[in-house]
Amino acid sequence: MNRKQILLVVVLLVVFGAVYYFYGGHSTPKGQQPLVSFSLGDLTALKTAFNASPSSTRVVVMLSPT
Repeated sequence: MNRKQILLVVVLLVVFGAVYYFYGGHSTPKGQQPLVSFSLGDLTALKTAFNASPSSTRVVVMLSPT
């Protein structure tokens, strides 16, 4: 394989991985609660999920690209 073919294969793998990551669906293991989606306009779902188990350790992680 020459360099162009290798680069094409790498680009195709990255594109396939990105499509699968964003559109492949998300699931949780058995026994774990389903994933919760939050929106910027309504954070009541976050508050409800955070306060659901007051006796356990809870962590909120906020990541920023900057």
